[in-house]
Amino acid sequence: MSAGTAVISDEARLAELREGLIGIGHLIDGEIVPSAETFTVIAPWADRPLAECPSAGRPELDRAVAAAKRAQPTWAADEAERQRVLHAIADALEGQKERIGEVIAAETGKPIAIATGEVVGAAAHIRYHADEEIPVETLRDDDTETVLVVHEPIGVVAAITPWNGPLLMLANKIAAALRPGNTIVAKPSPFTPFSALLFGEVVRDLVPAGVINVLAGGDELGIMMTQHPDVSMVSFTGSIRAGQAIMEQSAKGLRRLQLELGGNDAALVLPDVDVAEIAPRIYRGAFALSGQICAAIKRLYVHESIADDLVAALAEIARTHRPGSPWDPETTMGPSTTKPQFELVRGLIEDAVEHGAHVVTGGHVLDRPGYFIEPTILTGVDHGVRVVDVEQFGPVLPVMTYRDVDEVLDRVNGTQYGLGGSVWSKDVAEAMRIARRFQSGSTWINRHPHVGADVPFGGVKLSGVGREGGPRSFEAFSEPKTISILK
Repeated sequence: MSAGTAVISDEARLAELREGLIGIGHLIDGEIVPSAETFTVIAPWADRPLAECPSAGRPELDRAVAAAKRAQPTWAADEAERQRVLHAIADALEGQKERIGEVIAAETGKPIAIATGEVVGAAAHIRYHADEEIPVETLRDDDTETVLVVHEPIGVVAAITPWNGPLLMLANKIAAALRPGNTIVAKPSPFTPFSALLFGEVVRDLVPAGVINVLAGGDELGIMMTQHPDVSMVSFTGSIRAGQAIMEQSAKGLRRLQLELGGNDAALVLPDVDVAEIAPRIYRGAFALSGQICAAIKRLYVHESIADDLVAALAEIARTHRPGSPWDPETTMGPSTTKPQFELVRGLIEDAVEHGAHVVTGGHVLDRPGYFIEPTILTGVDHGVRVVDVEQFGPVLPVMTYRDVDEVLDRVNGTQYGLGGSVWSKDVAEAMRIARRFQSGSTWINRHPHVGADVPFGGVKLSGVGREGGPRSFEAFSEPKTISILK
């Protein structure tokens, strides 16, 4: 099937998708392995079962970790082979972009064009890591001694990935871990496991057995991964609550951690901006992927002199967007990917209205199957209301006004989150001065967000530990070793 397929009913499409997933299994030690246990995955655009997914347990995990540990020394020994394999994986993904994109759309609800684009983006991330140089750093080299720093693999990496970018997040962690010579056991979110298992099918014959292992399962599998004695590092992207649990579970083994957790990103708009120019960019920053991006704009602070104009411009854009099925070419935004997230966002909107919020546009659940909420813009709220204080992760944006920059920065930073933020102004020097005062892992000027394989990304406060991406991304997945030579 493709975006050009004739219109068919949701039931017929679900039947076709379900048939295409028959026989899917975990990738363990170079083999596709079924499970007797399964769990049901829901299609969020239809609120109906998509398919049954195999569920791994302790035996499958032990086999996968043992295979990864066995394969790691040989994999680490040949850097040129690692680069060749990563490029081969990227090429193979692009060759399967329609098939994998269709599955991403089915399990996330993203419009099919965006889902297919995720596959292309995943391939680009893998190529970036494949071509990354891992240098030998010379600290001292004179007549008496040479002191070097080299970067060694950590061992077996457990990667646990979220549901909002199921293939992109998976591919990025796998490539970043494999490049320095680690092997990996990966677990996707139980809400969106099928694209990860398809990734396993695609790479099965491209990597040595045991180098990449992909297991589907629930939270209990993730807990077992973080406590496994032969896992040397855990890389996790997801909620603060889950990240805190992973840190606790990993403490006994002193495992290396890389945690990219939740965000409640603030955007601060200064009064000198061109409202018509920035409104589309701010809208995309808040509502792309139906707001289901950890680094999306989730709080908007606008100088009172231009607030009405910017709110009106954002509302006008919102009214042009059409939530709907990922297969409908007129759809511009998908549903909430999970029912719990749908219920959370709906509850946040209702709670805001009860606390005096004005719904400028949106605010309603669509009268159709699926977890659809209209793009919603709220005014008349502030700190102390849940829609401002928590990470909404959905298509809702509270807009607040301010007069004084120093005062509003206290509000911007008055949160447990610290993932990203942005400043909008024609005066870049002033925006830079303000950006340096944001308590966030990333602060962007006149854009939001800016993430990618070539850009370091991560949070402060409760938004995470460590960084992914950028020209030294290998540092997160390697151990520095000092070599000192007395001449």
